Amino acid sequence: MIEALKQKKYLQFILLLIIFVVLCMVIAPSDSNYLWRLPPLIKDLPLAINDSVDFAMFEWMPIEVYDPEIEEFEQKPLLKEVTRVSSGFILFMIELIREILLGGVKTIVAFMGWDWATDNQWARWPALPWTIVAGGAAILGYALNGFRLALFVGLAFTYIAVFGQWEPSMQTLSFVLIAAPVSVFLGLVLGVWAFRSRLVESILNPLLNMAQIVPHFSYLIPVMVFFGIGDHAGAIATIIFATPPMVRLTLLGLKKVPPEVGEAGLMGGCNNWQLLTKVLIPTARRDILIGVNQVIMQCLAMVVIASLIGAKGLGNDLLIALNRLRIGLALEIGVCIVLIAIVLDRLSLAWANKQTDYFADLSFKQRHKYSLMFGAVFVGGVILAGIGSLIFKEGFNYLYLIPHNKGITTENFWQAGVDWIWDTFFYSLKSFNEWLIVEVLLPVKNAYLSMPVAATFVLTMGIGYIVGGIRSALIIGGLLLFIALTEWWDRALITSYLVTVSVMISMTLGIVVGTLCAQHPKSSRFILTYCDTFQTFPSFIYLIPVMMLFGVTDTSVLIAIVVYATIPALRYTVEGLHAVPESLHEAGSMSGVNRLQRWLSIELPVSFPHMALGVNQTVVFALSMVIIGAMIGTDDLGQLILGALSEKNGVGNGLVLGLCVAFIGLAIDQVIRTWANQRKEALGLE
Repeated sequence: MIEALKQKKYLQFILLLIIFVVLCMVIAPSDSNYLWRLPPLIKDLPLAINDSVDFAMFEWMPIEVYDPEIEEFEQKPLLKEVTRVSSGFILFMIELIREILLGGVKTIVAFMGWDWATDNQWARWPALPWTIVAGGAAILGYALNGFRLALFVGLAFTYIAVFGQWEPSMQTLSFVLIAAPVSVFLGLVLGVWAFRSRLVESILNPLLNMAQIVPHFSYLIPVMVFFGIGDHAGAIATIIFATPPMVRLTLLGLKKVPPEVGEAGLMGGCNNWQLLTKVLIPTARRDILIGVNQVIMQCLAMVVIASLIGAKGLGNDLLIALNRLRIGLALEIGVCIVLIAIVLDRLSLAWANKQTDYFADLSFKQRHKYSLMFGAVFVGGVILAGIGSLIFKEGFNYLYLIPHNKGITTENFWQAGVDWIWDTFFYSLKSFNEWLIVEVLLPVKNAYLSMPVAATFVLTMGIGYIVGGIRSALIIGGLLLFIALTEWWDRALITSYLVTVSVMISMTLGIVVGTLCAQHPKSSRFILTYCDTFQTFPSFIYLIPVMMLFGVTDTSVLIAIVVYATIPALRYTVEGLHAVPESLHEAGSMSGVNRLQRWLSIELPVSFPHMALGVNQTVVFALSMVIIGAMIGTDDLGQLILGALSEKNGVGNGLVLGLCVAFIGLAIDQVIRTWANQRKEALGLE
């Protein structure tokens, strides 16, 4: 019996489950029973963090700083001065880009002062006509990937302008155009450093894993403390959030460079700098540029979240519209965010895939044709703006700059649609909502909350031990112990219940739909295009339609999570099934297996390591969306993180709560990655 138990892992899982159930039955709920709940021994950790931050910001290392207002030197803390100078520079760059697009005077004031600008009213930076920006973006699309991309980009910018969302859209774009390059630069530097040093790579890997799972809100709180609020604070939080994927893809691209390429560079007389810049980085160009694409998508994912600490643009307008329950306007703004996301996604991917012919013998006109085309568009846009000033003598010049909310609007149409849905399907939606909450979600939630901490540790560490041995068990135990010793264990269980339910639904949908779509090339292309498109949507967008249908409930959060988290499950299922060697399909057919048997016995086992990565990403997506769901009402860790934003000393709570969420994800990641690596080794895929 013992030998069978050692050899059969499914028997070990059954025994572990029996022990877990017995512990749940015999351990009585009691605050004094440490088998039920551990004492919150580190509940004062947030206070210690707050004290450390206050000391660093307001007392540590004072330096002499000249104050022009009092014309004297005074002592100021070094960290506070560094953060203020850096945030001031970022704000200046954002306003510079913003004023190029929208016009203004702040950039001139930065150099000349308010007195000079007031005395010289002519000194104003004029806005670019929206026709020039739209035309220039279309030319860029044409240069990167031809007419179809140019048409899409031009129509997208025209839609934004015509619908009166030009000003907030350009505010958002200026925000991204500063945050993304800084993230790309930092990611490239850290990626190269990790490639050069094993020690740096070993230090960065766990930090990158954690950064992938830490909630968006947790980035905002320390940034708000160190850098204040405003566009600059939102940009800095976005930079921190968007840099990790660039680091990963830079490191991955450099590692994939064949050794003989580097050897050829050395034999050609390259020094280390030349080898890096002339050989390795150009060879890894595609992976690095895909990292640029991911940075842009991460920046746009933070658009709405960053508005909570003062970032202007579409995200701020979207939050205001939702707070006023103007669902129609929120949908309009959401479409603009999605269009900007898709445009930047398509442009960056086209840049990554574009091949450069270094040996082409081109004339001056051919080399500079796109610059000449933009020059023509610029002149044409100026002429159109001049004509518009003659046509629209009263009111606004619609060929120059369409003011915010003064264009075409479909708000009433969307609002009427919302009202029609409510009037027509109110009782059906209400019945489904009540059934899901009462019969499914509440029982699962109560089951999680009724789990004793001892039973939870036995179950999770037992799974870690069965899958990966004592090391995995100890890692999982250490991660969960941190959470258990805070005062938020029950909130963590509520977060886990939402993640568990949503991941199970998402994986079921992903595997079933992905398997069906993988059978035919056309359906595979369609579903991968669907994943590409919906993955570019900022995560907050998914909350709008579910709020419209189900209000502020756990149902809305769950459905938004499922829609968002199903994307990686679909993608990795299709890609995993396509990666199954054709020889295995042929061997199965020769053995006489039917279609279902081949799927169960060949395709799923062989594609499991790839699909396991999909499970991992599904968990990450679900955790991210659970925390964002706090904005429409949940009682999990996300609600506490959101509340920490409004606390005077919320940085400690925000950081510790963010670590709790990250540790839940890392514990799951430890099991999935270990299991997937074992399957790869067993199948000879490594």
